[in-house]
Amino acid sequence: MKTIKSRFVSGLAAAVLTAGLPLSAKADNHERMDVPKISSTKVLEGLENPWDMAFLSDGTMFYTEKCKGLSVRTTDGTLHALYGMKDSSGYADSGDDLFCEGQAGMLGVVADRHFDKNRTLYVYSSSTKYHGDGCKTNFERCDGNIVMRFRVSDDLTSVSDRTDIVTDIQYKPFESNQPFGGPGAHNGGRLRVGPGGYLWVTGGDRHRGICPQDGQLLCGKVLRIDGDGNAHPDNNPPEGFDKRIYTYGHRNVQGIDFRPSDGKAFTAEHGPWHNDEITALVNGGNAGWDPAQNTGGRGECPDEYCGYEPNQMDGMDPAVRAAYTPMSDTRFDDLMPPSWNNNGFSQGTGSAAFLKGSNWGIYEGRLAVGIMGIGFGDTPPGSRIDMISLTPDGLGINGITRIPLGFSTRFRGLVMGPDNALYVATDDGDIYQVTAESMK
Repeated sequence: MKTIKSRFVSGLAAAVLTAGLPLSAKADNHERMDVPKISSTKVLEGLENPWDMAFLSDGTMFYTEKCKGLSVRTTDGTLHALYGMKDSSGYADSGDDLFCEGQAGMLGVVADRHFDKNRTLYVYSSSTKYHGDGCKTNFERCDGNIVMRFRVSDDLTSVSDRTDIVTDIQYKPFESNQPFGGPGAHNGGRLRVGPGGYLWVTGGDRHRGICPQDGQLLCGKVLRIDGDGNAHPDNNPPEGFDKRIYTYGHRNVQGIDFRPSDGKAFTAEHGPWHNDEITALVNGGNAGWDPAQNTGGRGECPDEYCGYEPNQMDGMDPAVRAAYTPMSDTRFDDLMPPSWNNNGFSQGTGSAAFLKGSNWGIYEGRLAVGIMGIGFGDTPPGSRIDMISLTPDGLGINGITRIPLGFSTRFRGLVMGPDNALYVATDDGDIYQVTAESMK
């Protein structure tokens, strides 16, 4: 496929964002630090909603397209369509149970830590295979999101031995009376391998009020499991919770990565017309999202979901809405406070990746966060990729710098490649390689 290049150089004064920082945050001192030269190259184009990417050590890149399936780009640029969804064409194999609807479809992908030995790949997708009677209504349990394990052929042209290792992540089957209320809402769907080689799975609340705080439902949770889908032995959720749960009380987590300096997990999460959040996870902790009706001082809400109340169809003051249904409700004793809340705005905070390599200069170790740019009322759209400097304890930030790409789009997926470049998937159908060159 044709490669299109674009190059933009960051100067000493480039894109330091002081607006939107908490009062304690400090801007970078560019005069005495190594600000790298940043370039972007389009490596794939013409895709349909690319959602996530996963790399092998040699640069081979697997990627998902939300409504099509799983493919791979080899090191010489050859593309192989590996596993498609129902009605997709051109794939070596497909799953008739896999489907795309609304925000749902084939989402996260990650390679096993020992891929060179076991050829194992994990994929998150929506599926009809485990639907039961609960999928006949929005108010019951509908198991419609799964995590699949595959074996990749030695020549990278096919996958085999599909095994569904998680089959009971809840799905929203019907439209409801909320903004963006169509079926398939709020699935989470990001997969990453963390320290120790365990698999982390992010979830969303699927517009069901009880999901985030219910310990027997996997919606609104972050899971930590092994390659067979079993709970990590050190997971410590509250008593009575599903042991696969690492954290709970989430709204819609589409970003997760691990700080290179200490392995600590951080999530990026969409807010409900207020307060997108970055959160340092604590084993067994509560992110504090509770959109259930008849709790927290609220009464009944449309379709039993208070996530956009009050006045859910209006672009009202984010602070008023945040007071009514907080993203991080302080009435919970086990609350994990957010590191950052996007200055109270909700702009579509999606994927996240820690920048690795000395080529990133002063930005090495920062958390890159893709903002897709959803604006409500007076909220600015703000499509961008932020590089966030987190405090050592993970409970705050030191500063934010925007990556100077020179263009704006919906930045859907971020992942670091083995070349220390940041790879970015956009809803426009492109995948970019963003490189940094130290100027020291």
